[in-house]
Formats: sequence, C-alpha cells, structure tokens
Amino acid sequence: MSNTLRLAAAVACSGVALMAHAGWTVGQVAPLSGAEATQGRAYSQGMKLYFDQVNKAGGVQGQPVELVVADDVGHPDETVAKARKLLSDSKPVVLAGFFGNRNMAALMDSKLLESSSLSVVGYQSTDTRVLASGQFFATRAGLAEQMNKIATHLATVGITRLALVYEDRPDAQALNDLVGKAIAPSGAKLVSAASMKSKASVDKVVEQLRGSKTPAQAILVVASSPTTAAFVESYRMDGGSTQIYATAEADIEQLAKRLPVEYMSGLSIAQVVPSPYKVSAKLNKEFRDAVAAAGKSVDVPVSFAMMEGYVNARVIVEAMRRSQPVTPEKVTAALRTLDAYDLGGYWVGYKPGSQIGSRYVDLSIVSASGRVTQ
Repeated sequence: MSNTLRLAAAVACSGVALMAHAGWTVGQVAPLSGAEATQGRAYSQGMKLYFDQVNKAGGVQGQPVELVVADDVGHPDETVAKARKLLSDSKPVVLAGFFGNRNMAALMDSKLLESSSLSVVGYQSTDTRVLASGQFFATRAGLAEQMNKIATHLATVGITRLALVYEDRPDAQALNDLVGKAIAPSGAKLVSAASMKSKASVDKVVEQLRGSKTPAQAILVVASSPTTAAFVESYRMDGGSTQIYATAEADIEQLAKRLPVEYMSGLSIAQVVPSPYKVSAKLNKEFRDAVAAAGKSVDVPVSFAMMEGYVNARVIVEAMRRSQPVTPEKVTAALRTLDAYDLGGYWVGYKPGSQIGSRYVDLSIVSASGRVTQ
C-alpha cells in the first residue's frame, strides 16, 4: 500500500494521519474522500513528492519535513474540527493545501487561527474574504488574474459580452464586483450573473441564459468541479453552444471523466500552474523527474492539482530554509519577505498588502476531438 493510501486509510479511522513525530510538521486539511477527493489526494501527493526529495537530501536545517494530513471529506464543519485536532496533536509550523470556499469561510469564522502565528500556504478558494486575511498565502494566481486573462483572450476576437455563473456563496456581491473590475481593462462587461445551489437552480440558470434579451458571447463559471460539470451538462443538453470558461477550481481531468467529449468541446479552463504533461521549462522537468523517481508510490494520476501541490511544497520549504529557527512566526515572516522567487520558470513573491503569490495563468482548451491544448 502506498504512503498516500496509508494516509487516507489512517484518516478514515482516526481523523488525522501522522506520518512521523520528528521534524518540521506541515499540516493539511483537505478532501481525501468525497466529491473533491481526486484533487485533494493529488495535491497531497504533489507536496509529498517534493518533501521526499528534500528529506533524501538531508531535510531542512538537518530535520525532515513531515506531512500531516486530515480528511475533511469536503465538509466545512469537518475542516474546522480536523484543523483544531491537527493543531493540538501535531503542532505544525505551517498549514497548507486547504480546499473550498465554504471550508475556508468556516475556518475563518471559527477564528481558530487568530490566536496563533500559523500561516496557511496554498489553498483552493475564490472566497474574496481570504484576500483580506494576513494569514493566507496563495502560491497560485487569484480569481482576478484568472478573469483578466480570460477576458483579454476573448477580447482579441471581439467577445466582450460575458455572463457570470457561480456557485452559491455569501460574498456574491463582492464576487460580482471583483469579476467586473477584472474584465473591464479589456473592454468586457457582465451582461448577467446568476448563482447555482442545487440541480434545480442549475437548470434555472440555463433557462435564464437561453431567454436573455442580451445574450452573452461567452460564459464565465466560478464553481467547484462537480457544480461546473453539472452546469456544462445541463447547458449543452439544452442546446447551448456558447463558449464556457471556468476557473482553476474546476479540475479539467475530473471534468473529462464526468462529461462526454461533445459536452467538453469548446470548454476552456484557466490553469494557474504550468502543465504537468510538458517538460518545456525547468520546473516542469523537475516535476516529471520527481514523479519518475517516486515510481509506484505515486498512486494517483499526474494532474494540474499534483503540480500545484508540488509548487506549494517548494514555496513552503524555501520559507523554512529562510527561518532561523523554524517556527510558525519565523516561517510567516519569511513568507512576507519572499520576493520574486524563481522555481524554474514559475515565479512566486509577496508584497505588502498582497498575498497572491503568482500572476501565472494559461488557458486549457478542449477541442472537438476532446484533446486538451494550451
């Protein structure tokens, strides 16, 4: 049984998987089971790939980096409960790889981290409130950067009337404002916006799009993989042919499994890390080499989520190396001063008032034959 599967099995039994008691502990709470398990497991595997490399080379300041993972099954209340237990039992120097808008909102609402110096490095959430928190460091481009990239791409072919479709969320107005501002420089504007909460609401949104007096030339989707898949399926089944652009929260590998080729055709997804399938840059090659070296211990398919976890681990280790000694306070301080750090063609850096560490966005486009291109 691989290490990743051991983690998942231990999580299912005890709620928290402890890989070891010595060394610097990195804590992750993520979905290792449930609807988002594919991404959660791949992200964990990506981080472990790099931590294993570091440990084989002697660790950080002579100590191994140990990954502690807890499974929240995608449930916000479990995110808080598992994070609380992880903090108590494992004393991590940093947290990493949290998933989901509702999960991140629950973590913030719990105020669990307010009394600590711990930072969360790397997360998958488009909750606008996270941007205002000083304890969350993104190692990927944010929603604004993704939307700006999509709008700029569309403007080159004269597409400026856009519809926004998003998963139900408490910060809906802030989301609308952020997207509107992000697409404005390209001359684009939102002609409609609608939220989705259930299958019935997805069908209602599709109906609204079809009956709009000002039809959109392209549709922007801000939602998790399951909700994005539900929308694409309903929209295509209804005969909708408008181009659909989704954010990086929608995992292209998952969508390709859930949807037939004819529904995927014309779908584009903003990617916030370099392709895990190419070796065109140093980072890509090092990732592929790490996967090859790990061999059969990598028991989940290579994916963008795995590449993102690998990137995230590299940023964490760099912050640890700059910390003397390695403590939550020192790691956070090191992150705040991390500027223009080159991972091999992918740059991460933070400035005062901005904890979005990257501006990298590329677009994956699915052709009529189902082939993914960038």
